[in-house]
Amino acid sequence: MIKKSNLYFIASALFVIINFLSLITHAQQKTNAVNYADKVNTMIGTKGKGKSPQEMYLEAGFTFPGVTYPFGMVQFTTTFFDEDKGFVVNQLSGAGCPHMGNFPTLPLNGQLTSSPNDMKGFKPQYHMEKALAGYYKVNLGSSNIDCELTDTKRTGMAQYHFSDTVKQVTIIIGSGINATKITDAHITITGPGKCEGYANGSSFCGIKTDYRVYFVAEFDVAPISSGTWKDDKINASSTTEEGENSGAYFTFNVPANKFIHYKFGLSYVSLKNAKENLKAENPGWNFASVKNNAIAAWNRYLGKVEVSGGGNDLTTQFYTHLYHAFVHPSISSDVNGEYMGADNKVKKAEGFKDYTEFSNWDTYRTTIPLLAMLAPKETGDMMQSLVRFAQQSGGGFPRWVMANIETGIMQGDPTSIVVANAYAYGATGFNTKDALVVMRKGAEVVGTKSQNELTRPQLDQYINKGYAQASMSLEYNSADFAIGEFALQTTGNKTLYNKYLQSAQKWKNIYNPETKWLQSRNSDGSYRGQNDDMREASYKTYFWLVPFNLAKLIDTIGGKKFAEKRLDDYFNRLDADYGQPWFAAGNEPDFQAPWTYNWAGAPYKTQVLVRRIMKEQYKNKDNGLPGNDDLGAMGAWYVFAGIGMYPMIPGYAGFSVNSPSFTHISIHLGSGKTLVINGGSQSKPYISSLKVNGKTWNSTWIPYSLIKNGGNISYSLSETPNKTWGTIANPPSFNK
Repeated sequence: MIKKSNLYFIASALFVIINFLSLITHAQQKTNAVNYADKVNTMIGTKGKGKSPQEMYLEAGFTFPGVTYPFGMVQFTTTFFDEDKGFVVNQLSGAGCPHMGNFPTLPLNGQLTSSPNDMKGFKPQYHMEKALAGYYKVNLGSSNIDCELTDTKRTGMAQYHFSDTVKQVTIIIGSGINATKITDAHITITGPGKCEGYANGSSFCGIKTDYRVYFVAEFDVAPISSGTWKDDKINASSTTEEGENSGAYFTFNVPANKFIHYKFGLSYVSLKNAKENLKAENPGWNFASVKNNAIAAWNRYLGKVEVSGGGNDLTTQFYTHLYHAFVHPSISSDVNGEYMGADNKVKKAEGFKDYTEFSNWDTYRTTIPLLAMLAPKETGDMMQSLVRFAQQSGGGFPRWVMANIETGIMQGDPTSIVVANAYAYGATGFNTKDALVVMRKGAEVVGTKSQNELTRPQLDQYINKGYAQASMSLEYNSADFAIGEFALQTTGNKTLYNKYLQSAQKWKNIYNPETKWLQSRNSDGSYRGQNDDMREASYKTYFWLVPFNLAKLIDTIGGKKFAEKRLDDYFNRLDADYGQPWFAAGNEPDFQAPWTYNWAGAPYKTQVLVRRIMKEQYKNKDNGLPGNDDLGAMGAWYVFAGIGMYPMIPGYAGFSVNSPSFTHISIHLGSGKTLVINGGSQSKPYISSLKVNGKTWNSTWIPYSLIKNGGNISYSLSETPNKTWGTIANPPSFNK
């Protein structure tokens, strides 16, 4: 018989052993934690396939290779628009017109013997050595200087390593230089190895973007001399300069360890705030620590989606595109909560963080639903930022915001869809009552503006005649549907919902029964040319932009077989330019079209087509994007395509399915729950069968309500099509 004391001893020993093994397992898990940041290749999308420098926009991602923080204020990088200028402090990911590129800096060997002028005369010859999320390393072939970059939310940091043979070096900072033509800039050297200043944004796509960015910088080594320059003249020992083509320089004796560190802080409010941001986020000189913190931040966000079983290239592309989706919108409030309002007055963010950089015509389709699912707190703050922007700028929603400027770029009323999508997919932490007031004012009150831009151009005609220019009118239809859904979900007001649902059907007013296409109409009601008023797409693209009522659209033209053939013709090419009558993989109005087969009775064609697009139009290369990333819009498209679900209907949460490309996917939702998707395949595109939460599923539509609190989706895939799966249960369409 075992005595009680012996039993106690054995139990205690087992407890110690179990705890020890648990600690070992925990340590191994920490050691073996996946470094998702290292799966990112920030070079993807940094080049284009243009035939000449004047055509660099052709199939160009317009992304940047350098560093940023998740939703960070800083982008410390070479710029797409003139990389020879050095490393700038801001550039949007994928925006296709020259912009920003403020305060470029570049290390040079020796003393400065001639003025940098516009900084276009240098040929640094970048040799990329490492490009991942949160860390970038290049060697400047012209000078053999190693440059390592990292950042925090509002600050950037560089570590420059000089060769053994170099005794003196100069580091230049351009204050009166950006990617366009600067009109207002100032820099002051405030002490040994320290400077501060401000600059404006100049323009974007021909639109004035007269924001002001404030900048403070310092080095960890005292210079032996410093000065400024203006145009072609060096001003030795000068401490201040202003205007275009100006900047400051610092010359150093190379220290024994051959390293010089540089750091800066930004603010769009004041120099004082820039200093506070730098002090709060990077008070020391530990480059490795800042780098590791940046990588850890990216791992937290990228780890929200775990994929496996897809091959190295596919995995790299997936995490790179997920990374791009987490770059913007960007935080605009400083560590003290202050931000520059849309009325050009300093505001204080109370109870939320303020964000900017909203490319809403692009991102309403993909990025915002993804962010709302994965990062609802941040996305809710973004929506509150948009509501406040509208309230400060005239009462209407903006379309495309840079810093605190409404650029008015693109068309439609995309921000209403952005807000509705954010709410529908789980980002509910904003003032929905105020949001609905703003939505309705923009949709109902002619002349409503955000700053100097109309929220809905041609609104009077749209209300009274039932249509505007064709592509604009179709965008308004989607916005109306989204407003109705948002009203229903937030207030339960069915009368208001029905009003907007009815308005959304105005696409019928531009249907030409003779041509069976949607076309613009003249003021007398006669039809214009088929391709008239189709912005950034052809009439064949915009025809399918009725995602909330595809069933009625398909019935109107003669049924599913007719629609299927029209889609087949449309997808003969995947690489069309904007005006060509085929699918353009690189542009937003085309994004949802591949899933239209799910409404046309041929889901198997969606399944194989999405795979074709991913394989033929996307590559793990610097020119591996078919078009502008547009602040994560294209990145989020690829993520949804890869997991097998696309958010098709504006403001209505759910997914049109295709086949996932990975054998196992875990999506850690903002609700704290996990959605597991099994059975994907890189080589098998066709769905044989599907189960959702253990239930056999024969529909191509999965409501988000079934999986928003976690769940399981299991696919059986095949190399040959099952032409009947998904054809019996129709996906949703909303008619009135």
